[in-house]
Amino acid sequence: MIKSRPKLSVIHLGGEIVSLVLVVSFLFFLVISNIRKETDWILFSGFLMAWLLIGFWKKLYSQKQNRSIGLQLTNFFKGYILLIGLSSLLYFLYPELVPDKDLIVGFVLGFPVFGIPVNFLVIKIINQISSADDKKKYILVAGVGRLAANIEKEFMGHEIKGYIKCSGEECHVKKDQIVGELNSIHQFLRDNPVDEIVIAFPVKSAKKVRNILATADYFGVRVKYIPDYQHLFGEHYKTKRYGHIEAVHVRQLPLDETNSSLAKSAFDKIFSFVALLMLLPLFLVLAILIKLDSPGPVIYCPVRIGKGGKPFKVYKFRSMRENEDAARGILSTTLNDPRITKIGKFMRKYSLDELPQFINVFLGNMSVVGPRPHRCFLNQQLQESEDKYMIRHYYKPGITGWAQVNGWRGPLETKEQKSQRTSHDIWYMEHWSLALDLKIIFLTIFSRKVHKNAF
Repeated sequence: MIKSRPKLSVIHLGGEIVSLVLVVSFLFFLVISNIRKETDWILFSGFLMAWLLIGFWKKLYSQKQNRSIGLQLTNFFKGYILLIGLSSLLYFLYPELVPDKDLIVGFVLGFPVFGIPVNFLVIKIINQISSADDKKKYILVAGVGRLAANIEKEFMGHEIKGYIKCSGEECHVKKDQIVGELNSIHQFLRDNPVDEIVIAFPVKSAKKVRNILATADYFGVRVKYIPDYQHLFGEHYKTKRYGHIEAVHVRQLPLDETNSSLAKSAFDKIFSFVALLMLLPLFLVLAILIKLDSPGPVIYCPVRIGKGGKPFKVYKFRSMRENEDAARGILSTTLNDPRITKIGKFMRKYSLDELPQFINVFLGNMSVVGPRPHRCFLNQQLQESEDKYMIRHYYKPGITGWAQVNGWRGPLETKEQKSQRTSHDIWYMEHWSLALDLKIIFLTIFSRKVHKNAF
């Protein structure tokens, strides 16, 4: 469903305030320190208020226009020209009131220099949130009774893949929409794309619901339950109304909240941009050393499994003389692996080969912190052997994660290694906070646990 429009407009207004703060900081260091008259400060505050009023008048913070970058920037320039016009009019009508000309020049330069990049970044973030929320979802309905029959009418914007007959209730859906019974749900999910399962039948026994939850967890498919029975789901759930139906979002996690998702997305963009700028000299040195050490490309792009179980290419510095097929590799790195180059051994020990993944973060298919992405073959193995493993794919994978800073990096050969990494990843998702992300980044840099299993 579509997120609250007023909330997204507040996000854009917040971005505008950020740009104003940057403009004020710019003026403070270059101009304002020279201002002495009280009237100058009054006019300075007036300029800020005038810009905000122009923004509301030109609908700069209107959600209807936020999703068009071209339209938004056009309105920004119209407002900008209007502000210059008001400033010029004030200068010609009351030249004695106009403050130091440097203040005017500072405003004229400051608004586009800071306002355009901030507007562009905020619009991209809003578009990401809106497009993810507006995207059509494929749902499978468990139940064929009256409650199930109302799903299609109330869940607007969703496409129903079919109905699963789970009990002896009277059928109120079309016969050709029934795609099987409860014992065939596993096969249906294997053969068909499904984003969510909606449980919509009168519950007389918790066993059927738990069977559906176990199957959904195996495939990493979200679940909505109607109505809410708390003893089935534990703590991580949230109720939401769709028309006259109240649904329960099973496994509601902190990053499902708009503000949390926005904070993490903004942090990822800013952190990765700064990291790439600061690491550029190191990248050049490593690239030269890699080319001198062994023939082959500097960057290796293996395929990993990301958000929603979708494959994507990861950017890494090449650390081996020869590599497997990027998409279907099945060989894990071993201790004293003969394929690893001299510079590769050094890079892998200190995770320097992973640094190009900041490009993935900036492009939007990874986060700075999150569950590490696995190879397709390994991912399939863990899906089959570890309970709830696919839940870790609800969100983007990360360059570093809670499992890694707790010493569960490296090989996944034993049952303990597999279960510990999975449980640590799920714990992170259930307890996410920006402070936790900062803690993990700090531990990644300074903790010895991170490097003890590196080879």
